[in-house]
Amino acid sequence: MSEIALTGCRIVTPDDVVEGSLLVRDGMIVAVDHGRSAVAGALDCGGDFILPGMIELHTDNLDKHIAPRPKVHWPAESAVVAHDAQIATAGITTVFDSVSIGDVNHSSDRLRTLTDMVQGLTSCQQQDMLRIEHFLHLRCEISHAGLLPHLTHLAETPSLRLLSLMDHTPGQRQFADLAQYENYYKNKYQLSDSELEAFIIRCRADRAEHGDANRAAVIELSQRRGIKLASHDDATPAHAAEAAEAGAVVAEFPTTFEAAHALRDHDIDILTGAPNIVRGKSHSGNVSALALAERGLVDILSSDYVPASLLPATFKLVEELDYTLPQAVRLSTYNPAEAMGLNDRGRIEIGRRADLVRVTRRGSLPVASTVWCQGQRVA
Repeated sequence: MSEIALTGCRIVTPDDVVEGSLLVRDGMIVAVDHGRSAVAGALDCGGDFILPGMIELHTDNLDKHIAPRPKVHWPAESAVVAHDAQIATAGITTVFDSVSIGDVNHSSDRLRTLTDMVQGLTSCQQQDMLRIEHFLHLRCEISHAGLLPHLTHLAETPSLRLLSLMDHTPGQRQFADLAQYENYYKNKYQLSDSELEAFIIRCRADRAEHGDANRAAVIELSQRRGIKLASHDDATPAHAAEAAEAGAVVAEFPTTFEAAHALRDHDIDILTGAPNIVRGKSHSGNVSALALAERGLVDILSSDYVPASLLPATFKLVEELDYTLPQAVRLSTYNPAEAMGLNDRGRIEIGRRADLVRVTRRGSLPVASTVWCQGQRVA
């Protein structure tokens, strides 16, 4: 029997902050009490917060480890282990690794890294090499000609739990402002004006040829296999209605207030980026996640491209908006767990998994100083 006792801590539950103690036995929470612990050898946390382990539904962080430089491909297992360690250190104990099937750029090597990432993740899971729990999130670029063969193959991956519908066609969703789109992709791919014009024409042609059939196939797979579905970059009430009709349970990164309000009307959980919260603005020029949060239009936070963004974003909601700490913490713990049907985690409660984060203040910065996954220290 393994046992951990924590005392002198401020325990963040879904509805309260309890100044008290916590007892973990064999990876499960068995007691949450007010006051100090009577257990011999209990760890005194000195007033630090204890949060549930955070749950990340959308991060492309693994891409950075498997392709750390252009034309550099790192060995897959090594990349997965390094990614896993970085995620754990950020206080995340359940992660949905979001990998893309397809790209608007035909010269991209995403399909190669896709295969490497999924194989590396599966191998590391089979060999018990990982600190935290990983699930697979397949981001499906519906304009990509080769989407369906890859999706059919990867649908058999045991850890697959989430599919998302992506459409990066110029002039809509993330880049409704075509001038903004042109500036972004011209810089990203170092395109001349004529090359950019040809790029836009080709992207629109790909969408016209493949988009509707691919989108229907992803939705059919989600419904047939019972895999959760997310929409992506909804910009209009019509997009929100399409997401609802498809059966989406989460809407990732809506780009306008109008879309967010419509998604709320359809009872779809709204996921926004923690980096957007920390920076106070979207990196692509769309609606500020902080402004959405101020209006109560955020249900789930995602670290997206910065794993360490979840904690500072959580505390920024408390410090700058009218959020209580339990309300802010729910956005990266309880709410994503509920959306994904993970009813054994996401809250500090007797009978739940002991996925826990001790949060210490270093100056103004909240830091995950200790992280436990199922009662085992992982960071």
